[in-house]
Amino acid sequence: MNKTLKTILSALAIFAVVPYNLFGNSDYPFKRYSENHSDCKIESETQQENPDSIVYIAVGNHTIEMMYVKGGTYTMGCTDEQKDECWEFEEPAHIVTLDDFYIGKYEVTQGLWLGVMGNNPSIFTGNDSLPVENVSWDDCKKFIQKLNKMTGRNFRMPTEAEWEYAARGGKKSKKTKYSGSNNIDEVAWYWNRKEGAISTHKVGTKHPNELGLYDMSGNVSEWCSDLYGKYKNFSQVNPTGSIYGSERIIRGGNCASTTRLCRVSYRTMTTPNTTINRIGLRLVLTK
Repeated sequence: MNKTLKTILSALAIFAVVPYNLFGNSDYPFKRYSENHSDCKIESETQQENPDSIVYIAVGNHTIEMMYVKGGTYTMGCTDEQKDECWEFEEPAHIVTLDDFYIGKYEVTQGLWLGVMGNNPSIFTGNDSLPVENVSWDDCKKFIQKLNKMTGRNFRMPTEAEWEYAARGGKKSKKTKYSGSNNIDEVAWYWNRKEGAISTHKVGTKHPNELGLYDMSGNVSEWCSDLYGKYKNFSQVNPTGSIYGSERIIRGGNCASTTRLCRVSYRTMTTPNTTINRIGLRLVLTK
């Protein structure tokens, strides 16, 4: 049995602990795990240029908070604090340099999605502050296109490299296994036998990471813009993923993930039309 097949079978074994009927999708597990500006309030350009600022953008009754991330160079993938739990597809570790950008303080909520799209596709409902889930990559693209038309901004999904850099804490990184801590209970909603039923939780109810970002290691996994591709063993500047393939990258653990799948270097992928009640998104703005 080759190394890649062993890796895939091991991953499937991890997900077997989660009951199938919680997800309501025949594709579970993942394919490869297996014009109105009146409602838009934008903070002044002076604040946006402040490297420590938060950009507030109001959309109807909801406010999007975008956190500034100073660009820099970091090692992406299976770094020293991850190595005992890395999968083959997290290797090789490689150097990445990124420009500045803004990223959502929180995962996109059901309230914001409803305000933009007029519907709520989520399975776990009951509060507007729960993260939206059960949305495909294609759904997220439509949401962002409509949001951009409403706000006059240029929101997008993060690249995989931007996502990992932000999850690691950017230039403020303390090099922890999870986003903001080595103690997963401090920062993530994940699959924990002690808590019983699997469900999402309101965003921002655990501790943030070094950049003030919440839920990057749990709650819902998050779509990235990239097509999936194997890592290359050379330095890159502002990488945007593979130019070939059909599957999109997903990052971050979720409320049904084991601890191993909540690490900042863990990555997976699936087809862009897949919907599962533990995949959502987080927004990015280029500075």
